[in-house]
Amino acid sequence: MFKKIIRLYPPFLRENMIADERILVVDDESLVSDIIAQCLEAEGYVCDIADSVVAALKLLEHQEYALVVADINMPGRSGIELLSIIQEQYSDVAVIMVTAVDDRKIAIQALQLGAFGYVIKPFDLNEMIINVVNALKRRELTLQSKGYELRLEREVKERTAELHRREDEICYRLTAACEYRDEETNSHNRRLGLYASVMAKELAWKQKEADEIRIAATMHDIGKIGVPDSILFKPGRLSPKELVIIKTHTSIGAKILSDSDIPLLILAETIALSHHEKWDGTGYPNGLKGKDTPEAARLTAIVDVYDALVHARIYRAAIPEEKALEQMEKDKGFHFDPDMFEIFLKVLPQLRDIRMKVTE
Repeated sequence: MFKKIIRLYPPFLRENMIADERILVVDDESLVSDIIAQCLEAEGYVCDIADSVVAALKLLEHQEYALVVADINMPGRSGIELLSIIQEQYSDVAVIMVTAVDDRKIAIQALQLGAFGYVIKPFDLNEMIINVVNALKRRELTLQSKGYELRLEREVKERTAELHRREDEICYRLTAACEYRDEETNSHNRRLGLYASVMAKELAWKQKEADEIRIAATMHDIGKIGVPDSILFKPGRLSPKELVIIKTHTSIGAKILSDSDIPLLILAETIALSHHEKWDGTGYPNGLKGKDTPEAARLTAIVDVYDALVHARIYRAAIPEEKALEQMEKDKGFHFDPDMFEIFLKVLPQLRDIRMKVTE
C-alpha cells in the first residue's frame, strides 16, 4: 500500500514548516492511520487518530485541528459525510480525502464539497506529505485572506461610523443655530429625532433608514431661522398675516436643505417641507392629502405635535399627557394618518422614556 518514503525537505527547511498545527487522521484501518500519522509526525506535525466519523467528530468538538486526513469508505458514516460536517461546522479546517476507489465522480464531489486534496490508495507517502503541505499552505493563505477581509470590513465599519458621527455633529450644529432663536428648540429637536427613529423601526424601516431619520427629523423646523423674532417669540395668538409668515418656515427649511445628493439631507428636506401637511388635505404648504404626504413627514407630524403639546411653549403652558393624547385622538383621520397614529400609541412607552431622559 505504501512506497518507501524519501525525505523531501532537508532538516533546516522542515524546522521552518508549520510544526505546531495538529492533524487528525481518520481511517477504520489502524495500520493505515498509524503509518500516515507516523509519517507526518516524522515531518514535525502533531497527529491524532480516529477510527470512525463518530470518533472524529468527538475529537473535533474538543480539539482544534488544522487538517483532517480522512478515508472515504468506512463502516457507518462515510468520509464524505465527515467532509460536509467539517465544511459546515469547522470551516477553518482543511480536509484531504483518501480512498481505495479511483472514481472520478467521487473525486469531483469531494473537491466540490471543499476538500483540499484527493489521494488514491495505494499511495506513495511522499505524495501524502506533498498533499498535506499544499493543503496547510492553502489553508494558511485562506485564513490570511479571511483575516484581511475581516480587517477590511472592520475598517469600513469604523470609517462608516465615523462618517455617521460627523454627519450627526454637522446636523446637530446646523440645528443648534435655531437654539439661539428659541431656547426650547434644541431639546425638542433631539427628542423628535429619537421619537422618529423608534417609529421608523416599528414600521419595519431598515436600520440605516431609521438612523437617518433620527438625524433628519431634528431639522424639521430649521426654516424657523428665517422667521422674524416678532412672530417667533410672540406670546399671544398670531394674526392671519403672521400665520402666513410662520408657515413659510416649511418652504424655507426645504430650500436650505435642497439640491443635495446625500440621502440624509434629501430625507430632511422632505420632512422640513411636509411635516405640517394633514391627512385630510388641510395642511400646508401644499395641501397634500392622505398618503400623498411622504411617510417620513406623516410620522414626524405625529411626534412633533405630541412633544409640542406636553412641553411648555412661549404662548401656553404644557398640557398633561393624558389630555394631549385625548386631543390627538380626536385629530386621528383628520390631522394624522390613522394607521400611523396606532403605531404611535403602540410605541408610546418608548417615546415617554425618551421624553423623560431628554429634558430642556
